[in-house]
Amino acid sequence: MLFGGGWGFVELAEEVAEGETRSIDEALLLSLRNPADHADPLGPGWVEELGRDFTALGGVGVLVLVSLGALGYLLLARHYRAALFASVAVPGGMLLSTLMKAGFDRPRPDLVPHEAIAYTASFPSGHAMMSAVTYLTLAALLIRVQPELKLKAYILALAMLLTLLVGMSRVYLGVHWPTDVLAGWTAGTAWAALCWLAMRWMQRRGQAV
Repeated sequence: MLFGGGWGFVELAEEVAEGETRSIDEALLLSLRNPADHADPLGPGWVEELGRDFTALGGVGVLVLVSLGALGYLLLARHYRAALFASVAVPGGMLLSTLMKAGFDRPRPDLVPHEAIAYTASFPSGHAMMSAVTYLTLAALLIRVQPELKLKAYILALAMLLTLLVGMSRVYLGVHWPTDVLAGWTAGTAWAALCWLAMRWMQRRGQAV
């Protein structure tokens, strides 16, 4: 996951920088809009509202609350090293996302009206990346302290579902190109995998998480 995500992000970044993804980005973005009115997302109004709800799951406020909730659980369960690790891994991913956005400085989509407020540059999608970083990293930590296989599978599946819903909603709402979201997913997955490997390395050195 680390090398796959990292390689995927580098390839996407190169293609985006060279303008090779513009046509596919435009086609995919417009496929989610009413052909007669590009200001109108496909589907009834409740679908658009659902998209806003899903995108909020990748917002800073929600991710901070989720992280604090998981941190509280780890502390109460006396998994102090895991709690410390989470308090470093998630903010570290947020910093990385901010730096990459500033570095690439890709403009937001200009083909359709934005159905959600956007403040920063477009590439990579911060919502997609930070949902992957937060949900997958926390899932990896929680899985390590869960003895039951069914609970491990449930936690991982839920983290992946939330990450997918957040990213897809960003394209549906017109605030990101599809390649922005794909780049966010790959970068976020790579960071989560790096954190997981670091946690395993600590464990092998006798520092129980």
